[in-house]
Amino acid sequence: MYETLLTDAYKTKYKALWKHKTILDYLQEAIDKAPQKTAIIDSKSRYTYAQLGQAVDRVALGLKHYGIQKGDIVSIQLPNWNEFVILHYAITKIGAVTNPLIPIYREREIGYMVPAVQSKALIIPDSFRGFSYAEMIDSLRTDWDFLEHIFVIGEQIPRDMHSFDDLLKKPWEEDTEALAALNAQHYDADDVTEIIFTSGTTGNPKGVMHTHNTLCVSTDYWVKHLALQEDDVFLMASTFAHQTGFCYGVRLPTHYAGTAVYQDVWDIDEFLRLIEREKVTFTAGATPFLQDMLSSKQLADYDLSTFRAFVALGAPIPRALIREAQENEHIQFQILSGWGQTENGLVTLTELDDSEEKLVNTDGHALPGMSLAIVDASFKELPRNEEGSLLVKGPALFVGYLNQLDKTIEEHHGDWFITGDLAVMDDDGYIRISGRSKDIIIRGGENIPVAYVENVLYEHPDIFAAQIVAMPDPRLQERAAAIVMMNNGCTPITFEALQDFLTTKGLAKHYWPEYLEVVDDFPRTASGKIQKFKLREMIQDKTAEGGI
Repeated sequence: MYETLLTDAYKTKYKALWKHKTILDYLQEAIDKAPQKTAIIDSKSRYTYAQLGQAVDRVALGLKHYGIQKGDIVSIQLPNWNEFVILHYAITKIGAVTNPLIPIYREREIGYMVPAVQSKALIIPDSFRGFSYAEMIDSLRTDWDFLEHIFVIGEQIPRDMHSFDDLLKKPWEEDTEALAALNAQHYDADDVTEIIFTSGTTGNPKGVMHTHNTLCVSTDYWVKHLALQEDDVFLMASTFAHQTGFCYGVRLPTHYAGTAVYQDVWDIDEFLRLIEREKVTFTAGATPFLQDMLSSKQLADYDLSTFRAFVALGAPIPRALIREAQENEHIQFQILSGWGQTENGLVTLTELDDSEEKLVNTDGHALPGMSLAIVDASFKELPRNEEGSLLVKGPALFVGYLNQLDKTIEEHHGDWFITGDLAVMDDDGYIRISGRSKDIIIRGGENIPVAYVENVLYEHPDIFAAQIVAMPDPRLQERAAAIVMMNNGCTPITFEALQDFLTTKGLAKHYWPEYLEVVDDFPRTASGKIQKFKLREMIQDKTAEGGI
């Protein structure tokens, strides 16, 4: 159905490393083992594993009633709510494909992504954090003849949309024949089960395709590496529509029949309260979440005795932060660092019993089955302790970009995926991410695709040229700065006017530049090429001098 890398040779290579299971197999095992155990907890409700299984069957039958079939794509733009988990499992049970969409995405991103995957159904909240998703979708769907159904969670259900209650609260399972057909569904573990967009370094975002095998093997790594047991309680505050939240918030707890606790809006006090109240044992999230936790003045006020590990992902952990944590008597948990991408999940991770040197100075070693290489520009492998381009291969690697097989092959060197990151590998196989060869900014663990934002700025009628560069930030590590040239005779644009323009373009606020500088010209080479490194240096100098 999709053009992927899954040739017979590819499948043979990883056959022994895949378990050829789906998340539904893990769910059924958890239901059989501990039906009355709490499976998921969000801000609204709790579900035991038995209740979760029943809800999954009901929603799956409801979706089938509305015409969703095997191979269809269903998009979900929801916060970290129980409905997201139920929907993903229900979509999977039909044999359909889940397309997670980040809640902060607005008209420009959603207007590209939903048509790109040709979603047959879309699930949204009526509103969340003061934004009306129903209004946004209503304004976009005029030309979406492929989208057959929109389900809304909330009280305000617009015309021609359905209440999610139609799926969750109707007793669809009373149709025993339909239920039997659902339970007889055949699943091929090599089928695509997820399409998730990654921030493109050029042009539009790319739809990353994962199969049951690639997702399940990536998730199983965590169970063994962190020695997870049924009594472990996992707290997830990162959005489910990031691969971290999707793989390790939505799916991971089911792999070991544990309990998942979800936070839909980041708040450090609520985060600490949840750890104490639900006896959370570990979490994974962006580095700024860890920074907020370690700097919280209320840290000593909470009982964190059950909490044993924070896996920090998305951006390198400042080395001083780990040392500071090790000296804090209130911090008894381990801080682990890792590296991964949407295309490959978590690939490296430090160990719970690693030495201080490894914990402080590295991003871990490759997980079982995954392979890393550090190479030069000609793809020749470099000696240990030399910086080069990071390549990765293994059974957790994605199987292609949606409708972009040529682009998929272009970003590979043989079996190796070209990550776009620079790294150094030590004599023990531990890596340290040292930079990026692809033009992207990581703001608090969230990617900002530079060329994508630059292209939006170029649409302003008064802007002649635009460049986006990173500027340092003590908490988020990087923020986006815009440096623009105006067309002849045009008044320099103000920061407020730039924000108004980006609002009209429907660009997600997370992508907006947080600093603006108007210049007469950019530094250039003799051939006229813009020297972006000099723009970065200019912004860094201004930041250091307190001018920003």
